Amino acid sequence: MDVAALLSASLSPEQQTRATASEQLEQAASQDYPSYIFTLSNELANEQQQPFVRQAAGLAIKNSLVARDSGRAFEQAQRWLALDPGHRTQIKQIVLAALSTKAIGAAAAQVVSAVAAIELPHDQWPELVPTLLSNVTDASDEAKRMTTLVAIGFVCESVPAETLATRSNEILTAVVQGARKEEPSTDVQNAAINALNNSLDFVKENFEREGERNYIMQVICEATQSSSTDVKIGAFKCLVRIMNLYYSKMGFYMERALFGLTVLGMQNPEEGVALQAIEFWSTVCDEEIELALEAQEAAEFGEPVERESKNFAKVALPEILPVLLKLLTQQDEDATDDEWNVSMSAGTCLSLLAQTVTDDIVQPIVPFVESNIRSTDWQAREAAVMAFGSILDGPDSRVLAPLVSQALPTLIEMIRDPSIHVKDTTAWTLGRISDVLIDCIKLDVHLHDLVLALVAGLQDNPRIIGNCCWSLMNLADQLQGIEDADGKTQSSPLSPYYEGILSTLMQVSDRPTNDNNSRTSSYEAISTFITQSPEDSLQTISQVTVALLERMEQLLSMQNQLLGTDDRANWNELQSNLCSAITSVIRRLNKEIKPLADRIMTILLSLISSSGKHSTVLEDAFLAIGAITTALEVDFLPYLEAFMPFLYQALKSHEEYQLCSISVGLIGDICRALGEQSTAYCNNFMNVLLENLAASQLHRSVKPPILSAFGDIGLAIGGQFEPYLPVTMQVLQQAGSMMPDPNNYDLIDYVATLRESILEAYVGIVSGLKVADKSNLLLPYLPSIFNFIQICASDTEHTQATIASAVGLLGDLADAYPRGEAKDFFLQPWVAEILKLSRTRGGTESIRRTAKWAREMIKRATA
Repeated sequence: MDVAALLSASLSPEQQTRATASEQLEQAASQDYPSYIFTLSNELANEQQQPFVRQAAGLAIKNSLVARDSGRAFEQAQRWLALDPGHRTQIKQIVLAALSTKAIGAAAAQVVSAVAAIELPHDQWPELVPTLLSNVTDASDEAKRMTTLVAIGFVCESVPAETLATRSNEILTAVVQGARKEEPSTDVQNAAINALNNSLDFVKENFEREGERNYIMQVICEATQSSSTDVKIGAFKCLVRIMNLYYSKMGFYMERALFGLTVLGMQNPEEGVALQAIEFWSTVCDEEIELALEAQEAAEFGEPVERESKNFAKVALPEILPVLLKLLTQQDEDATDDEWNVSMSAGTCLSLLAQTVTDDIVQPIVPFVESNIRSTDWQAREAAVMAFGSILDGPDSRVLAPLVSQALPTLIEMIRDPSIHVKDTTAWTLGRISDVLIDCIKLDVHLHDLVLALVAGLQDNPRIIGNCCWSLMNLADQLQGIEDADGKTQSSPLSPYYEGILSTLMQVSDRPTNDNNSRTSSYEAISTFITQSPEDSLQTISQVTVALLERMEQLLSMQNQLLGTDDRANWNELQSNLCSAITSVIRRLNKEIKPLADRIMTILLSLISSSGKHSTVLEDAFLAIGAITTALEVDFLPYLEAFMPFLYQALKSHEEYQLCSISVGLIGDICRALGEQSTAYCNNFMNVLLENLAASQLHRSVKPPILSAFGDIGLAIGGQFEPYLPVTMQVLQQAGSMMPDPNNYDLIDYVATLRESILEAYVGIVSGLKVADKSNLLLPYLPSIFNFIQICASDTEHTQATIASAVGLLGDLADAYPRGEAKDFFLQPWVAEILKLSRTRGGTESIRRTAKWAREMIKRATA
């Protein structure tokens, strides 16, 4: 293997060359990792080699150690730890030495952090931190100091905070030393500021000590005045992070320095500085919104507030609001929607400010809106509309109602403004009104003109179509009409407009291109109007449905004419949109879809068979089939044989894990739809599900739905689930024993999802066997089931869904054993505790109802 040539090729501007080189490097790593990693480290150390090749070697080492997917990351960490300790030590020495070379220092720093993230939590590489700190104090080598500080920053970012907490004093001293204004090198100071930002998580004890806190804050505040833009940006980033982590300690500093520094920072001509200063106030608002919610919850339960808001935003409102409003007028005419700039950031901050100070923002902002909304300058008009739209969520609706009613005619008129920017922001503001202040839209005064304006906007520039669609969707969601005694909505305020709105949306969705996602937005709006359609609009929905199916058939007939990648991508995107719209039709019509079922299934099966194994269309087609399965119930049976080969193929497509997950869900849909008639297919279902659980290459996100599917099968076939009971209960018990790592937030979330799925599986199996009068089959498994419920109940991080399912399962078990067979289990103290928890603080109304029912069942089962 010519490693230098491969490394060079991995940096090629040609995508295919890069891909081929990367694939060959991965193959080398998988075939003989020790030789591979040793070869790369030697290349990194080779001073005769070109710097870019050495950099590529460092990046290749780093890539062999880290991965975004946690399962893959674990495998790569174990592979590294399995290396000979002597070889690992030699590689680490090479990497640390490389920090002294400026040209490759950044790559070496990334390798240092990757190795540290693996070894430090295992109490390995104890000499790392002392070595890094020694490098930082070596004043004679500026390059080494800078790259070492970069490495420290990466290490602080990648290693769990508690692992570094014991060295926090030393790390903090080193990075603060480099961040001081006296530091002669701005490169070193910038690296130190960034490292300080990454270390803020684990210096809590230092922030508790006033003297140390004062010094840290002094250094950061002084850095905001640096002559280096990068240092200033880094300093403001530190202030943002500190406000997020240590809000309660900031009162003194806000009064003495931060108010002034950040207000000046927002007006800095350097965009990066201004963005971070604005973000500082957005963070203040985020914190105070959260504190207001905590205070509201405490008041509801008559408890003291644990953390008090210091009302920084309210105090600073007179100073920061004029600055934010001025920044709103600094729009870039050529900016695209995905460019984050000062004007957009100011709008976001203003919206958060309105949620924080609520009614207090209304009076000072009205003059700005009134003086600019009719301006001849498009920037002033757009800023006025943006300011108005940004404050709609926060103040009391009664305070805003007269202003909104007064402004609506003007806003409706401005949909036709000469400026595309003004039209776009106006459509967004009308969408905000439709979303959060629908009662301000007087149906007899505003609705007609509003709908006509939005429909006209659909025929305008693609840029404003998205917000016009969003506004119409909000109207459809909010103006649903009143249900009758049969649970049907006969008519809605939008009924007279359904035909015109959907006709225009269908025209937009038929455009050959998808500029600014305008076509996708129109399909989303079509789906919303179908979902919310009242009975008097079903004739229009029927016509739209036929047109959608005709489009799908036409696209299928065009497959052989697709000339290239772009054509295929456009075809896939259209078919996905059409599948989503048809899914909405199926869900809206439910059993009434039956006359169209043959045609729909013919189209969907043709689409699946012709889309290719890796097509994104498959996911949407499978979701549509899931919807029609649910709608038809037992009438879906005639289509099952034709669909089964595609379902099994998708279930075994482990690399396409999202499709695989949807397919697992389809098993549940089929079993629920067919009930006991699904028994003939359940043997194959169970086999493939168990195979998938055992497949190490399958993404772990698919495994919770598999466990839920066991419950769907058990509920559907009842007593006929008996042959599968032993292996299923063993699998559920093994899955239930998984405990989360408190330092791994992804794993905490995953275990929570896993537990919810296990509970769902138990509920389905218990209910199915109870109906079949075979609850006795579960008696040997009751100890493990109750043990699992207790684990869920005792976890302080439990979710509402977990508690709801756990309480429901207790009720189901009590209902299954009314004659006292499980009495001793229900008399355990923790059972009463979880029921009490569910009925008091933290439980929703739904959980409280479930707990009440479970309590009655348990009382009967223990009598």
